[in-house]
Amino acid sequence: MSIHAPLACCTPLAHEPMSADQAAQVAPMLKALADPVRLRLMSMVMSRAGAEACACELLPAFDLSQPTISHHLKVLHEAGLLDREKRGVWVYFHARPEAMAALGSLFATTLAPAGAPA
Repeated sequence: MSIHAPLACCTPLAHEPMSADQAAQVAPMLKALADPVRLRLMSMVMSRAGAEACACELLPAFDLSQPTISHHLKVLHEAGLLDREKRGVWVYFHARPEAMAALGSLFATTLAPAGAPA
């Protein structure tokens, strides 16, 4: 999936079956988040003011090398979950709001909770 592709892919799973094309568009985002390091990186970026963090701020939280963290950030970027901006010698990452909204809507349900009257 191109990071610039529209994210109209994410009709709620409970609404109608997903097409093969839609599944192929969503799977890279979910695969990127399925790694514990990448999930933590997304959480760290999204929990900061403006949902933005410098790569230099993320590195100390991990017992991993800078190239490894850069690789994980690149995977998140290529999956369309993060945008990046170089400012001087630093790279800042910020969550793509449209990607987060699309993924959030994917798991929205219109089903009544268990035990609730239909």
